Amino acid sequence: MSSATPILSLQNVDMNFKQGRGYFHALQNINLDAGEEDFICLLGSSGCGKTSLLNIMAGYVRPSAGNVYFKGAEFTRPSSDVGVVFQQQNLFPWLTVYRNVEFGLMRKGLTAAERRGIVEHYLEMVGLEDAAEKFPHQLSGGMKQRATIARTLAPEPKVVLFDEPFSALDALTREKMQEHIKSIWRKSHKCFLFITHDVDEALLLSKRIVIMKARPGRIHADYANPLNQGGALNAWNIRNVPNYREVRDDIISMIQSEEDIRITQLLNAQKAA
Repeated sequence: MSSATPILSLQNVDMNFKQGRGYFHALQNINLDAGEEDFICLLGSSGCGKTSLLNIMAGYVRPSAGNVYFKGAEFTRPSSDVGVVFQQQNLFPWLTVYRNVEFGLMRKGLTAAERRGIVEHYLEMVGLEDAAEKFPHQLSGGMKQRATIARTLAPEPKVVLFDEPFSALDALTREKMQEHIKSIWRKSHKCFLFITHDVDEALLLSKRIVIMKARPGRIHADYANPLNQGGALNAWNIRNVPNYREVRDDIISMIQSEEDIRITQLLNAQKAA
């Protein structure tokens, strides 16, 4: 599935890693277009190459074959146009929340007043305006992740990549963060590409779902999220959508490897015996 106006485009991307005397084929023939206000969730089992793909999209590594384009120009190195939010919050512990968010703006030649306006805007967007003078150790896990998101957004990237940012949070905080991230996406008008292993999270957050298969990593399916086109879902009502179970089961079956399927069949046969 291609977006009408791609801002980030991967064309025929392969990735090989040296392994002993040979190579490990991590990614094969990846073609993916992301639109300017897309919210794409990337799903797949462990080892299918999701993080390798994110590193290529962020410009951290070059693909072994194929090309990455940003607004039609070849994209080969990290840029302020593409921000990344990792699983572990990487705030500077010696800086306040305000100074952490301001950090990426210091080299842009902005005045103190201009920087202040941007920082205050993003702190308000993530709901941390009252925590501006706190240090990271004074924040909860969810607050740290919101501060990290604000710091990533402050330099005004056009694309934001998320590498399973909520997986280390407890269930309640994770649900709250899912609501926060949908609100932030709607307000920021940016392209979000969100890696997750949680099917419910993908159904809750995304406009599009991209499913990857492993060995080698490749795109198996790319389609509009059938449950979330109106944007009114939350963690409490998603399971009440009439076709929720059917859609969820279909996605899980697509994610499962042949080995997973064989193990499931074996377990079901043992239960029936």
